Amino acid sequence: MNTGILSAALAFLCWGLFPLYFHAIDEVPPLQILAHRMLWSLLFLVIVLAVRRQWAWLNLVRQPRVFGSFVASALLLSVNWLIYIWAVNNNHVIEASLGYFINPLVNIMFGSMLLKERLRRTQWMAIGVAALGVAWLTWQAGNVPWVALALAVSFGGYGLLRKTAALGALEGLSFETMVLFPLAAAYVVWLSVHGQNTFINTDSNMTRLLLVAAGPITAIPLLLFAAGARKIPLSIVGLLQYMSPTLQFLLGVWLFHEAFTADRLVGFVLIWLALALFAAEGLLNRPQPVAKEA
Repeated sequence: MNTGILSAALAFLCWGLFPLYFHAIDEVPPLQILAHRMLWSLLFLVIVLAVRRQWAWLNLVRQPRVFGSFVASALLLSVNWLIYIWAVNNNHVIEASLGYFINPLVNIMFGSMLLKERLRRTQWMAIGVAALGVAWLTWQAGNVPWVALALAVSFGGYGLLRKTAALGALEGLSFETMVLFPLAAAYVVWLSVHGQNTFINTDSNMTRLLLVAAGPITAIPLLLFAAGARKIPLSIVGLLQYMSPTLQFLLGVWLFHEAFTADRLVGFVLIWLALALFAAEGLLNRPQPVAKEA
C-alpha cells in the first residue's frame, strides 16, 4: 500500500508540472506532439525491456480479451493526451485542471458502478455538489466545459482499465504504445513527405531535444501511475490526484495569467467543496489500527 501511494503521488506531481513542458514546445502542433509522444515512448520502453530481458508477457497479449482491453486503454490514453496538449497550448490550462479536479469523482463513480465499491452517503453528496459546480460553469459560460469533462472521463476510463489489466505497469504501457506506434509512424512519415514535419523544419535544436524527451517524460509518470493504481483502491487514487490539478491551476493563474473571473470561481469552489467532503469522509471512516495486547 505504501509503495503504491508513493508511486501514484510522484506520477501526479509530474503531471501537475506538464504545462511547463508543453508550453516549451508550443510551436509544434498538438497532433504532432502526440505522435512524437507515441514514438519516443515506445523507444524508451523497448530499451527498458531489453535491459531487463522482460519479453515473456508478449505471449499473453495474444489472448483476444487481453488484446482488446489494451487496444481500448491505448485509445483512451491517446484521446486524453491529445485533448490535454491542445488545451495547454491554447490557453486552457485552468479548464484542463478542472478536468483533473473532476476526475477523482469520476473514479469514485466508476468504482461504484463497475467494480462494486460501496459508496457512503457523504460520497454521494460530494458527487452531487461537483455536478452542481459543473452545471454552474456550464450556465455562466453558455457552453459545456467539454475539455474538462473529456479529460476527466477519458483518464477515469484509462485508470479503470489499467487497474483491472492482466499485465503489469511496464508491460501494459509498452503494449499500449505498440498499438499506437503504427498510426504515429505513418503520420510522421506523411508529414515528412509533405514538408510539414516540425521536428525536421524547426530551427530550434531545443525543440527537437524536448520532442525526443517526450519518451521518458511521458512513460515514467504513466509507469508510476499504473504501478500505484494496481496496489491501492480507486478512492485513494482519487484523493492523491488532487495534487496534479492544483499545480496546473496555480500555473494557469499565476504563471500563464489565464482569465479567472468571480463567476468561474463559484464553480471551482463548489467542486473544491465536493473534494473536501470526500476527503473528510475518507479520513473519518478510515480503518483504525488494532491495538496490540501488552
